[in-house]
Amino acid sequence: MSLKGRTALVTGSTQGIGLAIAQALARAGAQVVLHGIEPVEQGAVVAARLQEETGARCAYVRGDLSDEQAAAGLVAAATEALAPPDILVNNAGIQHTCGIAEFPAARWNAILAINLSSAFHTMKAAIPGMRARGWGRIVNIASVHGLVASVNKSAYLAAKHGLVGLSKGVALETAAEGITVNCICPGWTDTALIQPQIEARAAAFGGDRAAGIRDLLREKQPNLTLLPPSHIGEVAVFLCGPAAAGITGVALPVDGGWTAQ
Repeated sequence: MSLKGRTALVTGSTQGIGLAIAQALARAGAQVVLHGIEPVEQGAVVAARLQEETGARCAYVRGDLSDEQAAAGLVAAATEALAPPDILVNNAGIQHTCGIAEFPAARWNAILAINLSSAFHTMKAAIPGMRARGWGRIVNIASVHGLVASVNKSAYLAAKHGLVGLSKGVALETAAEGITVNCICPGWTDTALIQPQIEARAAAFGGDRAAGIRDLLREKQPNLTLLPPSHIGEVAVFLCGPAAAGITGVALPVDGGWTAQ
């Protein structure tokens, strides 16, 4: 599968799932604009490393996606850095776990802004160009929590369920225009985002991280294995390739059996 000649913008892509997706797209031949909130000098190092590893042209743009104007301007920044994005991956996200009675309003607002509203703004900005070129691929990284619920995650649930619904609606709007819009819904994945939850579980086992992981996964994920981020990257490449041209409006679980229960 080749994505040569395509340009991808991946939000939240200097680490974790986002970086794995950027790596997979670059290896498939796309030139990639990475995004993060690190200083430009640090992000540029990540982009340069990816370019050296893959041979694909890569660049970095900085933007605080909790800010509406920054989110709305990210596609223009990517266009200036490399080229108009043919592929948009909305991956940036934050998390906060807390019961609703104690949930800080500021954290609610930040999670909704970064995990949901920023995807609206980037899609709104990217789709006109995709329409003009007659081709586009949008992959929104939701979560199993876009499909099912867990306790103490009200804001994350609202954002990820909203992202799934938003993606379905935009998929219908663009279905006849050579554009696909899909969600990937990962289960427990080995990223920094879930480390606080792992550490909390490990504390109950005398600091044994492996025991904490097993205890965490036992509740939800039948394969009892943290997913490597690279697996999510490979699924994203598939959704951007020719075999997935007829797949749009889908929320695809990659969750070790979580949502099969």
